[in-house]
Amino acid sequence: MANETERLLKRLRNYRKALGLSQEAFAERAGLQYKHYQAIEAGRKPKIQFPTLLRLAEACGLELWELLHPDTEPLAVGEEPAKDDYPTPVRRRRKS
Repeated sequence: MANETERLLKRLRNYRKALGLSQEAFAERAGLQYKHYQAIEAGRKPKIQFPTLLRLAEACGLELWELLHPDTEPLAVGEEPAKDDYPTPVRRRRKS
């Protein structure tokens, strides 16, 4: 398994545990079948579809970039993110 995928799965497991959810409860929250989520977290699903990633991030209470960002750590249960934890959005001008 690729190193990036291992890190993603570890982060996903950490977020799930920080939420105090079992795999079954987290799968239900994400709208996935339990066995499917179990295979994802165990690394038996090497290719995770984009819609599934979106569901997993949403179940964690995150935007997709937050789940995929390698330098952010899961919050403790009940902890609010610091204002500096969010990147400044880049605004692009429309071409005339």
